Amino acid sequence: MNRFSKGSLLAGTIMAGAMVATPAMAQDAETGEGASEDNRIVVTGSRIQRRNVETAAPVAVVEAEEFQLSGTVNVENVINTLPQVVPGTTSFSNNPGNGTASLNLRGLGSTRTMLLVNGRRWMFFDTNQITDLNTIPNFLLESVDVVTGGASAVYGSDALAGVVNFRLKEVEGVEVGGQYSITEEGDGSRYQIHAAIGSDFADGRGNVTVFGEYFNREEIFQGDRTFSNFALGGNPLQQLGSSLPPETRLRYDGDGDVTGTSFEANNNLAIFGSPGSLRAYETPRDLYNYAPVNYLQLPQERYLLGGIASYEVSSALEVYGELTYVNNRVDAELAPTPILVNTFLDIDSLVANGFIDAGSEAELRSLDASETGADQNNGLVDVQIRRRLQEAGGRRNLDERNAFRVVAGARGEINEYLNYDAYYLFSRTRNSNIQQGNASVSRFTAAVNGTGADQINIFGLNTLSADDVDVFRIQAQNGDISTLEVVSAVLSGTFGDFALGAAEPVGFAFGAEHRSVSSRFIPDEFLASGDVAGFNAGQPTEGSYSVDELFAEVNIPYETESGMRFEVNGAARYSDYSLSTVGGVWTYAGGAQFTPIPDVTLRGQYQRAVRAPNVGELFQGTAIGFPGANDPCAGDGAGGGPIPTGALLAICQANGVPAGNIGNNAVLQPDGQIAALFGGNPNLQEETSDSLTFGVVLQPSFIPGLTITADYFDITVDDAIQTISLQQALDICFNQVQDLTDPRCLNFVGTRDAQGAFGRDNPPVLGGANIAELSVSGIDLQVNYSTDVPFSFMSDGDARLDVQFLGTWTESSDVAPDQNDPTNIDTCAGEFGLTCGEPTPSFKWTSRFSYIDGPVTVTTRWRHLSGVQDDDPGVDYIVERISAYDLIDLTLSVDATENFTVTAGINNLFNTLPSTPQFDASGQVINNTNSLLLGDFNNAEQSNTYPSTYDVLGRDFFVSAQFRF
Repeated sequence: MNRFSKGSLLAGTIMAGAMVATPAMAQDAETGEGASEDNRIVVTGSRIQRRNVETAAPVAVVEAEEFQLSGTVNVENVINTLPQVVPGTTSFSNNPGNGTASLNLRGLGSTRTMLLVNGRRWMFFDTNQITDLNTIPNFLLESVDVVTGGASAVYGSDALAGVVNFRLKEVEGVEVGGQYSITEEGDGSRYQIHAAIGSDFADGRGNVTVFGEYFNREEIFQGDRTFSNFALGGNPLQQLGSSLPPETRLRYDGDGDVTGTSFEANNNLAIFGSPGSLRAYETPRDLYNYAPVNYLQLPQERYLLGGIASYEVSSALEVYGELTYVNNRVDAELAPTPILVNTFLDIDSLVANGFIDAGSEAELRSLDASETGADQNNGLVDVQIRRRLQEAGGRRNLDERNAFRVVAGARGEINEYLNYDAYYLFSRTRNSNIQQGNASVSRFTAAVNGTGADQINIFGLNTLSADDVDVFRIQAQNGDISTLEVVSAVLSGTFGDFALGAAEPVGFAFGAEHRSVSSRFIPDEFLASGDVAGFNAGQPTEGSYSVDELFAEVNIPYETESGMRFEVNGAARYSDYSLSTVGGVWTYAGGAQFTPIPDVTLRGQYQRAVRAPNVGELFQGTAIGFPGANDPCAGDGAGGGPIPTGALLAICQANGVPAGNIGNNAVLQPDGQIAALFGGNPNLQEETSDSLTFGVVLQPSFIPGLTITADYFDITVDDAIQTISLQQALDICFNQVQDLTDPRCLNFVGTRDAQGAFGRDNPPVLGGANIAELSVSGIDLQVNYSTDVPFSFMSDGDARLDVQFLGTWTESSDVAPDQNDPTNIDTCAGEFGLTCGEPTPSFKWTSRFSYIDGPVTVTTRWRHLSGVQDDDPGVDYIVERISAYDLIDLTLSVDATENFTVTAGINNLFNTLPSTPQFDASGQVINNTNSLLLGDFNNAEQSNTYPSTYDVLGRDFFVSAQFRF
């Protein structure tokens, strides 16, 4: 029967290396993806079966007990505490957010981290081909392996930052459990029930495990916490909000005289302070505080069903299969829709309907009378309208995701030295996204200016009737359909008895794989047309590609009779993509480890990895925009820039600008905007990464139970796909690259009209470009120590003390927006802010201290983030630094009987929360700057902090029970 043992790598055994001071059988069960009768295992990061778990690449392992003792149900809550991870989208990501949880290894991006389950790819949910962690059954986890560095040679595309493998267990018997959590505030409750039933059959040659889960998480609003109740922004930091209030703000856009009107005091701005009555618009008084009605914790409901089965027909044939179905529903809740339109007001119509009072009428007629030309006394006033459509209710986005995955395979022994494993995998995910609270911009505009069938009253707070709302309110929806298909076969084994020295034989693996991916984004007519306010519009997206691959690995160990061991390994993969921009690519890896004495092992590895562009990056639907930019070919020597000469002159002419129009700003660029399409870029090529890791594993024989590992990592991603502005794209192509055959210039080929100007018939397309360089380096340090304690309170024998520590020092985390410009590099190690986004602390660690006394375990977890600095050196914000951050968690677990375990705990024991802002009379924040856990000041919809990094729930209680029989 599979049951967890708190005495063997208890709970927080988060190992930075695959070499651990535990019994061999525990290693076989806990570190490999599977074990055969001769105890050969497959370690994550390799396809070669081996008898030991030592690898050249560092492997961090999170044991199943960590999920139980940390009181978490969703996988994201444990994974994001790992020092190797910078949190991605989480359960606290409301805006932006999509109801999923992603994994961002080393901060290189979720698309550059490969996720596996039982050594095989998991399902993805959208056109960016990202896996939702919430679809992985945490209660069935045996362990989670994290491999640092590129792993494309072993697993294929996407593993630039590394690979994370979630290994599920087979069950013999019945396991039933449940958990309940609630915050100290009495809100945000989470509860889960799960069951797994498994049985061996055919004299142990087969096993079937079926499982199911129900999970429910309640919402918490930002208004439920004082630190997030107000939208903060600006510099100095102050109580701000949105300039689209529910009373309606007007900006006068005509040429009349505003003297003596409400528009005079503040840049032609006025507001209906009371229904029908204009007054001067004031800030921050009239800003709308949208924060309280936004979610702090998103509600979630999940149903999960699945099964795992295997049957050994003979030593030459074992068939196996996996089936998983997940229904996941997550809400996002935002403040009511803000709408902005530029239109006109018909004064006579407003008066006839009683929408405005006499004073406001007089002001508008005064403006109309003072206008010039045809606008004078025409009864119309040009305005910009900003209004919060509060009467239409909040914006709610219900995302329901249905996903299934099926695996069917066969494996077995060909002879004493050879084994095979072949499988077919298919997964499909469908998202149904229903949006409430949106508005049709065209219907709203027509209803305001009187050109529609109905006119509505927006001139004051709560003036819209239910019938008014029905005129413009729309329900929009979109969907995603994503599929993954894999056919894979691998032959592995040894070269007979051929071995060097006393080591085991030379091992190898080679195989072939075919993968097909496809994804669609299907918006309704409102979202596709752009006639929507509330949630963002989007164009349809559809695309697919496939890849055929051959791969091979070899592992050569050498061992002397004295115990000195040396081992080298290599891997290579050739991938042939159906994408013409990628075609055939090679990835490869090589590593070595050296054990001069049993106490010390040195190891190192180099890997070259690739990532093919995903469906969204390639084929995302486009929408036209008109960004401000300067055409380098239009430079006139004055305000339009320098007159083109030399290489710039040559590329402008090659791009279709007539020689007589070079430098003619009036012809080439009559205004400051250039039409451009924004979306996918079918010309994208693959990204490449180079990873170097080397380290040491110490297991001193004079300190039994102690293991120390330290590994240095250095990862660089070249040709990283990044979306840039039109001006950046123009500068890079025309002023730097100056070669139209270069991929960075292809978007500008064939886009000019006969005069040489960028026209609107075939404008340049702006999507991602293979232009950036990403790099990260640092050191992972892990310490495990386990020792007997010569006294016990609960049993006759000795108790045990376990100490585990896993930390990362991030030496560098750099982004070069243009890899050809070494002078422009964003350094993000130890920083946060508008450029770097989520904090990247220089030091991050998680540690656990456990006392095991018979059936009782008391354990404490310590999570630490070092302080981070704002990434904008040119501006002094009130929060220039977020101080170091520590959380302490406490758990008690009791094996009440052999078959029943109860666990209770408190996370964030000392209730460490973002500081509650204090304001002076003007609304400015006056807290101590080092105590505020604030983040991106222009991203206040994320609760005035980074809720995926810093805890926003406060003291949190949980209790769980597990039955096994």
